[in-house]
Amino acid sequence: MGSALAQTSQLLAYVDPFTGTSKSTTLTALVHGAGTEQLANTIPAVGTPFGMTQWTPQTRLTEQKCIAPYYYTDSLFTGFRGTHWLSGSCTQDYGSMTIMPVCGELKTLPADYAAPFVKTNEIATPAYYSILLDKNKIKAEVTATARCSMMQFTFSNDDDGYLIIRPNSDRGKGAVYIDRQRKEITGYNPAFRIYQGQGQPAGFSGYFVVQFEEDFSDAKVFRDNNILAADSIKDQPGIGCAVKFNVHKGSAIRIRIGTSFTSIEAARENLNAEINHWDFKAQTTAGNEVWNKALGKIEVTGSSEKNKKIFYTALYHTMQHPRLFNDVKGTYPAFAQSYQVKQLASGNYYDDFSMWDIYRAQLPLYEILDTALINDLVRSLILKGQQGGWLPIFPCWNNYTAAMIGDHAIPFIASAYNKGIRNYDIKEAYRLMRQNAFDTAATADYKEGKGRRALSSYLKYGYVPLEDNVPYAFHNREQVSRTLEYAFDDYALSTIAKALNRHKDYVALKKRAGNYANVFDPQLGDVNGRYASGKWYEHPDRDRKMFFITEGTPRQYGFYVPHDIPGLIKLNGGSKKFEAALDSLFLQQQYWHGNEPGHQIPFLYNYVNAQTKTVAQTYEIRAMEYGIGPGGLSGNDDAGQISAWYVFAAMGFYPVNPVAPEYAITIPTFDRIVIHTGVNTTTTINVDNKRAPAFIGFIKKDGKRYSTTRLLHTDLMKGGVFDIYPTDGGQ
Repeated sequence: MGSALAQTSQLLAYVDPFTGTSKSTTLTALVHGAGTEQLANTIPAVGTPFGMTQWTPQTRLTEQKCIAPYYYTDSLFTGFRGTHWLSGSCTQDYGSMTIMPVCGELKTLPADYAAPFVKTNEIATPAYYSILLDKNKIKAEVTATARCSMMQFTFSNDDDGYLIIRPNSDRGKGAVYIDRQRKEITGYNPAFRIYQGQGQPAGFSGYFVVQFEEDFSDAKVFRDNNILAADSIKDQPGIGCAVKFNVHKGSAIRIRIGTSFTSIEAARENLNAEINHWDFKAQTTAGNEVWNKALGKIEVTGSSEKNKKIFYTALYHTMQHPRLFNDVKGTYPAFAQSYQVKQLASGNYYDDFSMWDIYRAQLPLYEILDTALINDLVRSLILKGQQGGWLPIFPCWNNYTAAMIGDHAIPFIASAYNKGIRNYDIKEAYRLMRQNAFDTAATADYKEGKGRRALSSYLKYGYVPLEDNVPYAFHNREQVSRTLEYAFDDYALSTIAKALNRHKDYVALKKRAGNYANVFDPQLGDVNGRYASGKWYEHPDRDRKMFFITEGTPRQYGFYVPHDIPGLIKLNGGSKKFEAALDSLFLQQQYWHGNEPGHQIPFLYNYVNAQTKTVAQTYEIRAMEYGIGPGGLSGNDDAGQISAWYVFAAMGFYPVNPVAPEYAITIPTFDRIVIHTGVNTTTTINVDNKRAPAFIGFIKKDGKRYSTTRLLHTDLMKGGVFDIYPTDGGQ
């Protein structure tokens, strides 16, 4: 790895793409995680920030749910996959394809051509990956652009060399075509839905075009281990194409691959636009420059080299999704339709919004760093709502899913609007958001994943009662968590209603924002399940996972009221009792960093004049829940949300309420942070770390005293210099 770092200048050298590619070894993951919850499920992705297709070494063959294409502990390489895996998730890959180099006798079953490898023979950066395959004496390398890639395979034997190209359908679908006149291999792999609409076609495919620098000597299609006398094959299990070359020691076969979600021709156009040469080194250099520029939006100095590696690896992980979905000419598959193609007037169209996770910190991070991207994301959500009829809740594989809980496209749009990012039709956005908040979809649409789950119960009772099992949802029940999150969503929408002078809506939504109190059981001193009669669930356990809580315990979820912390403090009996409740969570090791609903908890001490504890807990979490290496993330990274927490906390602030244009403050990891914002300003944060800090003594903004607990978004985006003076309380 050292030589690769020496060749890769600047910040790229601090990224470890293997971080999160194995079972978590962090403290809270070992205590609270189970099964797939202990897997960060990131991959060593090669591509560009927020690109269409990432390229990864493949050690698992399937596109099935919860199985990533690569795991660090695996030892068999089966090719480079052009993947649409949702980074850090427990969802699915879709529309993918794989290319594998082999040498000698042609074998087309993965079990026969899989190549053992050792970890010391891998080199990975965000712009480049290479592996030495001892079995076939081949060096395989890949670099990439947003929609395309270039690969280079160097052979060490005089023999027949092959590239095996497969569409990775688990359903016996897809196609491969040999175009001998163009000297191309093309094909597609249809995408399918999971969650609501399970097993249905997603209405588009992953298309690919493979071009070769040198003429191939032959090409054959196959099905499993049967070589066929044809130039195409489709809709059968185990299909692919084997392209033959006569190779000798030192032969370098270079190929380039274009991808698209609309057509083979569009994949070819994308390739012609993004990679129109055969200089692998130059393409890698170009990728390095893209990443160095992206990572350079935040510059950190001071602290240890390890912390810099954790920071820039986390920043890299925040740049995987949402996914670019349109071609270079602006064409993209219509949302929730069947093989219809739409044309953008301007900008880009994105999908794969892991919305239950990323509205908290990952998207707010780019409200600071890339406002143009945020405008594109909001416009993409509006287009989805217009084309499908309802604003989606968790849009992935360009479809409705009703995955997880809540309705968090609303707080994301509200967050962008409240932070002055407004290059979209806010009235149309409001229409769609309001429909989700006030109307229930017709039965057929509801079963497809349109609209809020259990909305009628929520509106009737002011909470989701235990009698409502919440059918037609990936997560059934979880009534208390739904109530808490809908209350936040209603608050978010109320801020837009107020801004647009929708007074009646504002009054109703503001009242509904207080519904969180309806699931706070005063006798228990925490949230609890509630029946329609108003009676509380009889057997609550604050520290066990309960059916009415999403992926957690009542104690963990009871702090999720980011929009009304004073009200939450009052419910808990005042500041001292609230502080004691926070203390109890941490002392009993009930804080679980690997799950998103608690990410704001360490910062809540700021609201009860106990910042020493925010400083202590954020320091502890940064040190114990993040590391370098395969086990260095504390659970599913969930499209970069776990990583975004670290980026924020290491800079010294966090969006406790992501809808509000402000942040809670802690002491940063680094002595100096320089943020290049999306509005072309530069903000510098200097930290005087001469003492072992316990809390912040005072802060100055451009020489003038500033709040020690709250940072305003407008002040951050104006640019200037913040000087933080921590203290240990001594003289």
